[in-house]
Amino acid sequence: MKELSIFVDESGDFGEYSPHSPYYIITMVFHNQNDNIAENIKKFNNELLLLGFNPQHCIHNGPIVRRETPYEYMDIKERRRIFNKMVAFTRQLNISFKCFHIEKKHITDTIEASGKLSKQLASFLQEHYDEFLTYDKIKVYYDNGQIELTRILSSVLNALLPEVEFRKVLPSEYRLFQVADLICTLELVRLQMESKTLPKHFAVYLTVHYN
Repeated sequence: MKELSIFVDESGDFGEYSPHSPYYIITMVFHNQNDNIAENIKKFNNELLLLGFNPQHCIHNGPIVRRETPYEYMDIKERRRIFNKMVAFTRQLNISFKCFHIEKKHITDTIEASGKLSKQLASFLQEHYDEFLTYDKIKVYYDNGQIELTRILSSVLNALLPEVEFRKVLPSEYRLFQVADLICTLELVRLQMESKTLPKHFAVYLTVHYN
């Protein structure tokens, strides 16, 4: 039995454009269940324990950078340590990922946004269709955070792929869901750097983090 897990997370929302929410990003993380990552997760959990966190602590990457709950009382060095551990954990995994995005200032309404994202997702699935067919089962993990994305995933994946199962999850239950969150955060940074709209809190963090 060959099974593919797809963990889905998003950054932004389907609301109107604003400088604080210029993009809507979807990240899909792909994991072949035949590749056991239990030891990677165990090691990462132990490293969190050494940093003073519960080993089951759910990593929220955006709040780490923005110094939001539950990281609001931590200085930049402490937050950087957590972020570094998450990046290192992700790099050690045998996974792949794909990001899709729209720039909201060019979108008139939710219908247009859903249509553009659906086309991007469908095009990707068609391009890699033969690869997806090598799996006996495909399971999609999403927290149903936004109904529009839930509809996009259900309609496009069910239309193009056989044997798709959807599971509603809590972010705290799966490290790979948190990996999708990390990639969403990094993709947002990439887009804002390219458009020269990177917020100050990201710019300051990245200056300390990478220099």
